[in-house]
Amino acid sequence: MNEYATQQSGLIVANYGRHFLVESPSGERRICHSRGKKSEGVVGDRVLWQASRDEGTIEKIEPRRNLFYRRDEIRTKSFAANLDLVLVLIAAEPAFSSNQLSRALIAAEAEQIRPIIALNKSDLGNPFARAWDWLAPYRAMDYTLMPLSLRHSAGPDKERLLEHLQGKTTLVLGPSGAGKSTMINLLAQGASAQTGEISQALRAGKHTTTSTTWYWVDDAKSGALIDSPGFQEFGLRHIDPMRLASYMPDLRRHTGNCRFYNCTHLHEPGCGVLAAASPAFGPSGVNPDRYRIYTELFAELSQSSY
Repeated sequence: MNEYATQQSGLIVANYGRHFLVESPSGERRICHSRGKKSEGVVGDRVLWQASRDEGTIEKIEPRRNLFYRRDEIRTKSFAANLDLVLVLIAAEPAFSSNQLSRALIAAEAEQIRPIIALNKSDLGNPFARAWDWLAPYRAMDYTLMPLSLRHSAGPDKERLLEHLQGKTTLVLGPSGAGKSTMINLLAQGASAQTGEISQALRAGKHTTTSTTWYWVDDAKSGALIDSPGFQEFGLRHIDPMRLASYMPDLRRHTGNCRFYNCTHLHEPGCGVLAAASPAFGPSGVNPDRYRIYTELFAELSQSSY
């Protein structure tokens, strides 16, 4: 049998459209191409590939545990597959969007991936205190929230982060200016070296710049961080509007009190969510900002379902 005919296992660690960087179990990295016209691989995929001279061809993508992605009216953007955690990194400054945060959390819930919210720049005093207070509804949903000061207390923050991330495959999301690069360099040993190795494997710009990259957290390769590009919009067109409330924990805990099984939680009599969104319900109810996000998303997703 020809030495190139044997299929080998590998892990996609970077994605360049129809080109991928695949790592073998021994740590060797090689550029591989999709078989045919379709390009369905994403970072985190386990694959079978076949060598061809100094590159390779992906022959099969192994079944995924999950796929974190967003979809708008034009296209679908896949971030990564086979995740244990999605870490959403935001900062006291610049101000973050509650809408975008909620959308990322909903996408994680839909794929049954545990989210963590990290708020950076705790050294900023009042701006941080305001942002931390604003996140109170998310703490009430039992999400893990972590205060960080990545520039000024790297040692303690690194230890606390690693407690959550060790042994896990974690996708890091965050807007520009939140400190994503600082976090990756802090947690991933030799992240800059790994980036250099990728550039060398790509032979100085032969392929386009990566949009999503895998970094090992430790030498034992027991955990990994996946760095993703920042995003201005996070489409959820793949979400069924009638399932939306089930992906929002603060609404979900009240849906069992609805009179009708197919309640939209917008206008029906006897709706548990509407009752919980009323100011008279008290502190255990649904936050007004969160309910506003629900109604706006429901309208958006209802339009896209036709």
